[in-house]
Amino acid sequence: MNSTLRSRCAKAIGAGALSVTLLSAGTAGAFAASPSAASPSPRPTMTGSAKPHITGTAKPTRTGMPKPTKTGMGMANGSITARVSKAQVHPGQSVTLTGRAKGVKVGTKVVLLHMRNGKWTALKSSTVLKNGSSYSLITKLNNKGTEQLRVMAGKIVSPTVLVTVK
Repeated sequence: MNSTLRSRCAKAIGAGALSVTLLSAGTAGAFAASPSAASPSPRPTMTGSAKPHITGTAKPTRTGMPKPTKTGMGMANGSITARVSKAQVHPGQSVTLTGRAKGVKVGTKVVLLHMRNGKWTALKSSTVLKNGSSYSLITKLNNKGTEQLRVMAGKIVSPTVLVTVK
């Protein structure tokens, strides 16, 4: 056991000595590469003053802002939520999606969408927004796997919710 301990100590001391040697050589090289204090360092000179040049008046832009439309309450920037009653169901069981909409007129048709072959397609389940801008949709899911569902009211779409059919 003593010989193992001695060899480990010797290796640690050797590694430490090598590290010190490399660090001191690197530091010496860094000092050698730096410019000496005897040579003057270049300094910036002032050749003139910077003054703003105004060519016209600034006008606000609407970059990235949605344009007003006739959907909802005049703007296409509303929102709609979607909450699923069950995250896991068996084939043929019903799932209820509920939520609320903001910026969408009461009475607007709400359609349930699901992802099929990389495209969002409408299911047969639809309703209209009630007073309080709430909705409730019921649908049966038959295909096993994970279903991606979302709700659309006018041009406004909810975030995607997942339901696993086992």
